[in-house]
Amino acid sequence: MTVIQKKATNPIAHLSAEDIETLGKELDAIRQRVIDTRGERDAAYIRKVISTQRKLEISSRVVLLFSLFPPAWIVGTAGLAVAKILENMEIGHNVLHGQWDWMRDPKIHSTSWEWDHATPAEQWKQSHNELHHRYTNVVGKDNDLGYGIMRVDEDQPWHPAYLGQPFYNFVNACFFEYGVAAYDLELGKYLKEKRHKEPEFRARLRAAGRKIRRQVLKDYVIHPLLSGPSFFHTMAATFTANLIRNLWSHSVIMCGHFPEGVETFEKSSIEGETRGEWYLRQMLGSANISGSRLMHIMTGNLSYQIEHHLFPDLPSNRYQEIAPEVRALFDRYGLKYVTGSLPRQVFSAWWKVIRLAFPNRRQPATPAVDDQPTPVLAAA
Repeated sequence: MTVIQKKATNPIAHLSAEDIETLGKELDAIRQRVIDTRGERDAAYIRKVISTQRKLEISSRVVLLFSLFPPAWIVGTAGLAVAKILENMEIGHNVLHGQWDWMRDPKIHSTSWEWDHATPAEQWKQSHNELHHRYTNVVGKDNDLGYGIMRVDEDQPWHPAYLGQPFYNFVNACFFEYGVAAYDLELGKYLKEKRHKEPEFRARLRAAGRKIRRQVLKDYVIHPLLSGPSFFHTMAATFTANLIRNLWSHSVIMCGHFPEGVETFEKSSIEGETRGEWYLRQMLGSANISGSRLMHIMTGNLSYQIEHHLFPDLPSNRYQEIAPEVRALFDRYGLKYVTGSLPRQVFSAWWKVIRLAFPNRRQPATPAVDDQPTPVLAAA
């Protein structure tokens, strides 16, 4: 994989500037149609998901009061893991994107929602909504590319430290919520530049510390104490549920931008970027996961990562509806719609992490993602 501007063949070489702007207008029309038709059906959907998640979490925690008994431990742990996945993926992530702000419900609003996660909502919105979505897959601008600890592009200089990146990535996956908190703080950057004593950074660090303390107190002190003789069993169950949630979230997010076939971009390529060019970058810098309706809900509909990156503020339940139209635009404009099953996309993403841990080869061999031809992007 190399940045698109340096490829021998460019996936958009066949598109003119007029083509790209026309594409942008067609995507704008899809977005506006969804905005115009948002209504009670969508509001009922998110309220039902929130209600289901809360009932599942409460019932699972009640079962874990008796986690001393193995059947209760298994049922409670599984239920709590699913509840945490739903809260983070389909609810928290999407509410904090402002997807439901149009409802004007103060309880389901991006300005008031605080999620079940180590990183404070406000810090996550700044690093994710404002930076990642603006600079999607731009090497040196989008820190989601490798989370600042991995080499994810052949044009990135290789260093022996990258030999350990498969291990770093696995540890990050296990404790993903804390990795995200450190990432949102830009902890590595501030420590490397010796700027960790700056007042603004220290204020954000204190906010993150308070949030982590609340999470730890809730998960590993209060609920286990309520379990009485099942204290340690409930603590272990909660740790397991958090581990499952972290591994799932990390896998889904890796599948959105890491699989083979997804493009990366140079910093200089976004100077003076138009609306159509921004749309095009989202199309080429994202990948989907195919699967059942339940799987889509459990991913927070980030299995429709392409549609999400095109329209991050549209209700997540509408991505499946517009996906065929978006894919038709890919076909019409001769672009590659990268998608595959969850196992295939996870394997592809991890293969890239492992392959790029080593120095570049002249012609690196990579497993095929699908049967479609490799995309070609030309300077717009």
